[in-house]
Amino acid sequence: MSLVFNTYRLKIMLNLFKRLKILGSILAVLSVVILSIFYNLLKVDRQLPIYQPASVNVELVDSTIQYQKKYHRIADFNLVNQNGFVVTQETYSDKIYVADFFFTTCQTICPVMTKNMTEIQKEFLLDPDIMMLSHSVTPELDSVEQLHRYAKSKGVIASKWNLVTGNKKEIYELARKSYLAVKDNNGTGGPFDMIHTENFILIDKERQIRGFYDGTDLNEIDRLIDDIKTLKASYKD
Repeated sequence: MSLVFNTYRLKIMLNLFKRLKILGSILAVLSVVILSIFYNLLKVDRQLPIYQPASVNVELVDSTIQYQKKYHRIADFNLVNQNGFVVTQETYSDKIYVADFFFTTCQTICPVMTKNMTEIQKEFLLDPDIMMLSHSVTPELDSVEQLHRYAKSKGVIASKWNLVTGNKKEIYELARKSYLAVKDNNGTGGPFDMIHTENFILIDKERQIRGFYDGTDLNEIDRLIDDIKTLKASYKD
């Protein structure tokens, strides 16, 4: 009799446990749904900062604008891409784009940067609002023909990504006075010699700098991709 009673009591406890387990699962799902609703109702949209020369490492900024705290914009430019076409600020009008500085014969960080830029190209391949722009820091060596060969070997799609060459002084001034992205070489290789960095620079539709990223770091590339999406979403508001 005791054995039958204990068996019956065990069955009751097991049934109760199963019901509690089901109830717990339901409550867990409801909690996630409720928290998600509250999050979406209460969250404040993340805004990317707008970078000014005064807020950037002084080594990357021309001395004439190091203390500028507002109104910074990418200057007008006139360069030539890998297919021999002229590229100006109008090419990037109403676009969000990622800029960097490189040279085709670089054997250190450039191959990694180019590979990571192709990942950005792939991520936004079908999005006409997103483009890329890579400037050669050795334009005297990186001719149109050289850039074309390099672009072909790296899978660059011209409609998304321009590799540009041109007047060295113009590129130097863009790097130091607009993109705040390269170091001065202290005149050791000429008045407009420069040392490019691993920086990728995110530019918005108003030609403002919205972020700097290590182009050799995949975690930074993920952050850049997220920031591009955040920036694009801000234009829908």
